[in-house]
Parts: sequence; C-alpha cells; structure tokens
Amino acid sequence: MTSTVGQVIRCRAAVAWEAGKPLVMEEVEVAPPQANEVRVKILFTSLCHTDVYFWEAKNPLFPRIYGHEAGGIVESVGEGVTDLKPGDHVLPVFTGECKECAHCKSEESNMCDLLRINTDRGVMLNDGKSRFSINGKPIYHFVGTSTFSEYTVIHVGCLAKINPLAPLDKVCVLSCGISTGLGATLNVAKPAKGSTVAVFGLGAVGLAAAEGARIAGASRIIGVDLNSNRFEEAKKFGATEFVNPKDYNKPVQEVIAEMTNGGVDRSVECTGNIDAMISAFECVHDGWGVAVLVGVPHKDAVFKTHPMNLLNERTLKGTFFGNYKPRSDLPSVVEKYMSKVQ
Repeated sequence: MTSTVGQVIRCRAAVAWEAGKPLVMEEVEVAPPQANEVRVKILFTSLCHTDVYFWEAKNPLFPRIYGHEAGGIVESVGEGVTDLKPGDHVLPVFTGECKECAHCKSEESNMCDLLRINTDRGVMLNDGKSRFSINGKPIYHFVGTSTFSEYTVIHVGCLAKINPLAPLDKVCVLSCGISTGLGATLNVAKPAKGSTVAVFGLGAVGLAAAEGARIAGASRIIGVDLNSNRFEEAKKFGATEFVNPKDYNKPVQEVIAEMTNGGVDRSVECTGNIDAMISAFECVHDGWGVAVLVGVPHKDAVFKTHPMNLLNERTLKGTFFGNYKPRSDLPSVVEKYMSKVQ
C-alpha cells in the first residue's frame, strides 16, 4: 500500500451521472487525503435504501458516488491524523464524531456539530473540494463516505477503527442500519428484562431492533409489518409473535393494546411511515410506555396524536444512528458480533 501514499490513485467506481439512471462503472481518480482525512481501500460495501432514495432524488448534485455501508482498510492518512494508520481496519459512517463539540462531549447525544449527516454536501470540509474526478471533472461525494468506489477519502471523524479479526464482509452492515436498530432498542428504548416490545417494520433495521429486545431480555417481542412473508425470518432475531395491520378492521394500536393488557412497555418504529409512527406511540402502555421513532418520514409528514396520550405518561423519543457515537461506540458493537453475544 505504501507505494500509493501521496499519489493520485486510479480505480473503479460506480458513478451516478443522473438521478434514477443506472450507475456506470468508471475509472476515477482519487486524490490523496488532506488534513484530518483518510484514504480507505473499500473491500466490501452494501446497499442501503438511503442510497436508492437519493439516487432517485431530483437534486443537483450529480455526478456522484453513492454508498455508505462498508468496510475497508486504511491506505494513507492526511496531516493531523493520529488515531489511524495504514493497514487499520475501519467502518466508514455517514455521521461523525469530532470529539470536540458540545454534542460529542455530551453523554446523551451523538449528533456531532461538525460531522452529522449532510446529504446536500458533496465536497470535503477541509477545502470545499471533491477528492474524486474523471478527466479533471469533479465527482461529488455522498454523506462523506462514497463507498461505491474501490478507494475513497473520508474525514477521520467518520471512521471507526475496529478489530482486524472481524470479517469485513459481515460487519460492514454495522456501519448504518443494523447499529441504528440495535441502538434504538438498547440505548434509547432500554426495555427491562421481562418486558414487552413492539417493533414496527421488519426490514434490516427492524430486525436489529428486535435483536436488541432479545438481548435485553424482553419476554414478548411483537413484530408489526404489512408483509407477512417477513415473519418467519424475524423469529431468528427474537420476534415471538406478529401482527399484520391488514388483517384487522381496527387500528393496530388497539390490536396491540388488547394483546398486552393495555399496551406494550416499549415500541420501536423502523419504517418512516407516519401512520406507523403514530401507531407505535399510541400502542405503548400509559404510565410508563416509551415509543422510539427511528424511520425518517416524508418531508411533509405531520405527527398527530391527542395530547392526552402524552399527559397519561407515555413518552415519545427519537433517535439518530441508535444513539451510538461512531468512533467511541462502534468498535464495541463489532465486539458484540465477534463474541456472538446471547
């Protein structure tokens, strides 16, 4: 790897030239990392729905290299980078941890002022320029990661150094959806042992949320999804029973309340559908129930519920990346996988 330090690297990348048009495999030039930046050789990357959403979006930032769930190895580091060195195994993360701002110093927040997700920025913070180009034409970055390239340049604050023995083809998914769901349950909902938990949406994030409830020792984990084909797979992640709202002629929150003698202790919403969000809140038990919203709703969505649902001591919370700080916390999530925590 050392022979490429300080040099422009030519490699392959999947480039989006226009919204909704097929990605094109191109040879791109990847410039060396500048101050507080790291150039990473991407070995494995997965596809998250967020990549698809912004690929379809009619925004002006094209051409662009998408991708943000990945695992790789540090090729070289820029000036001022002391936490990482060539050869380190890392997970790029769409949000970051500068370790200096009020959010990073807070024990409660992971919403770094400097490095929190910004889908509108397509350049590096250091100089406002892209590190990708084709024949001199800049190619925009995506959420600071752009992992659909064999090499990419990332701010050091958006890289989690992990156990080199961890299989990157498996743990790469911990850099986004899985940690988001797992953390939403373990770090935010915090169900007690023996409690009841409802998980809305049984995609990757919801399955991770169910797994979190299983790890916490929940006695009942109710999976809620409009697609009953997902139920069997969800059993592997701890779900004990299931509800398909289409099977009932009443609101699903009423169905769950009847199933659980007044409501679940905790709920985690992982769809981004506003109706599911409202149901997730209204299905928790009065007095102590906590609902956690994970899914990102449509920009015009409005959350409506009667104020008495709050006055009756239900709690509504939101979470971002499962409340994990990328650099400080992700290595321990990888270790959970490595130890096959039960």
